[in-house]
Amino acid sequence: MTSLRVPLSFPLLCLLMIVGTFGTEWSVKYNQQEICALKGSTVFMNGTFTHPEGLTVTEKFWVIDPALNPSWPDMSQNPDYSGRVEYLGDEQKLVSLKLRDVMKKDEHEYCVRIKTDQEMQKYLQRPGVRLTVTELHVEAPEEVTEGQTADLTCKTTCSLTDPFIWYKNGHPLTTKTIKNNQLHLQTVSSEDAGSYSCAVGGSQHLHSTAHSLRVRYPPKRVSVSISPSGEIVEDSSVTLTCSSDANPPEKNNTWFKGSTPVGEGKNYSIPNIRSDDSGEYRCKSRNDLGERRSTAVQINVLYPPKNVSVSISPSGEIVEGSSVTLTCSSDGNPPVKNYTWFKEGGTSPVGSGQNYIIINITADHTGLYYCEAQNDHGALRSAGVPVSFKGYPVILYVALGVGLCFIFLVVLTAVFWRCSESRRKRQDGNTDQPIYANEGQKDHSPRPPPEDKSSVYANVAVFKKQR
Repeated sequence: MTSLRVPLSFPLLCLLMIVGTFGTEWSVKYNQQEICALKGSTVFMNGTFTHPEGLTVTEKFWVIDPALNPSWPDMSQNPDYSGRVEYLGDEQKLVSLKLRDVMKKDEHEYCVRIKTDQEMQKYLQRPGVRLTVTELHVEAPEEVTEGQTADLTCKTTCSLTDPFIWYKNGHPLTTKTIKNNQLHLQTVSSEDAGSYSCAVGGSQHLHSTAHSLRVRYPPKRVSVSISPSGEIVEDSSVTLTCSSDANPPEKNNTWFKGSTPVGEGKNYSIPNIRSDDSGEYRCKSRNDLGERRSTAVQINVLYPPKNVSVSISPSGEIVEGSSVTLTCSSDGNPPVKNYTWFKEGGTSPVGSGQNYIIINITADHTGLYYCEAQNDHGALRSAGVPVSFKGYPVILYVALGVGLCFIFLVVLTAVFWRCSESRRKRQDGNTDQPIYANEGQKDHSPRPPPEDKSSVYANVAVFKKQR
C-alpha cells in the first residue's frame, strides 16, 4: 500500500492504528486503476470492498486526490461536480462512480472511503483510480496535389482501445482504408477535399476538431453563362462569364469565337451586338496545374428584316399577254413571316407571299412594285422595281415583213409567168393566118375565140395594189 504523505494528525494516527489492527479484514479492489477517457464522455469507476465483521457501513463515497486533501471530503459535495456525479452499487460489496461530461480538470486520483457505525472504524484505499482526460485531433497535411497519396491520423494523448471512426463533412466514411487510428487516401482526387474528423466507438458523438484538407487540381467543370438570359436582340449588350472549379483558382481565361481568340478575362462583353456576332463561344481556363476549355454556347442574334430586294422572272422586256413573277428576298432572324406587295400610287396592298405573279400582263400593269418584309422584330420595304409594257417584240415585225415580202414575190412571179404564156400563145396563132395585101382584105377563115384577159388584168391589179 502506498503511504499517505500528509502531516500526521491525531485522527490520522488513530486511523492508522485501526488499519493496523483490522488491516487484514479491510480491502477495496478497483476494476481499473488507469482510465483514459475522452473529453465530454461518461466514465464509470468500479470497485468491491470487504470490512471486518461486527461493523455496519454507514457511508461509502469517493474522494479525489486524498494525498492532497487530508480531510477526504465527499466529491459529490464539490460544486465542480454538481450534477455530474452518481454513486452506484449495493450496500455490502459494490462501489461504483459514474462521472458525466468529463473535463480536463477532472484528471485526478479517485479513491473509495468507507465509514462505519464505529467512529474509529473508517477506511480509504490507495492507490485509487487515475483518470486521464484526452481529446482527439486529426494530424494531416494541409494540402495535397491531385494524384498523390495522403495519410490522416487521429491523435490522442493516451491509448484508446475502442475502434476509430472517420467522418468527412460530418458523414461516416466506409469506403476508405482505415488502419488503427489512420485513414489512408490512395490517389487523391478533388473529391477528397473536405473537412475530416475522427471519433471512437461508443463515443461517436464526441468528434475531434475538424481538419480541412485542400486538394490542388487543374480547372474542372469549365462552363459559360450568358447574361441576360433569353432572346438576344440586335443592338443590345451581352456579357459572357467563364466559371470553373480549380485549386488554386484560375489565373487566366481566354475567350474564343469558333477557333479564333476574341478576348481575355473572366467576363467577355459585347456591347451593341450585331447579327455577325452570332456563333459559338467558349472559354479556356488556366491555373498553375493545367488548363481546360468549356463546352461551346451558341449566341443567336435576332434582328428585323434587312437587305430587302425584288427580282423579276423572266428577265428582259415584258411582252403584252405574257406572265411575270416578282420575288421578294430578305435577311432576317427569325426568318420573315409576312411578305406584302404594293404598287406605287395605290392605297392598299396588291398581294402577299414571297412571290407575286402577274398573269396576262397589259398596259394597266405597268408601274413600280415593291415588297414589305416583316418578322417579330420589325419590317422593311424594298426599293421599287419597274414593270413596263413594251408591246410585241421587234422580231415579230421582222417575221411579218419577211412573210409579206415572200407572198409578194410569189404573186409577182405568177403574174409574169401568165403574161409570158399569153404572149407566146398569141404569137403562135398569128403564124397560121394569111397575110393580106391591105387592111381591107380580111381573112374570113375561122379564128380561135378571143383570149379572156380579165384574169391577167386582175392579177396585175392585185400586184399594183400591193405595191
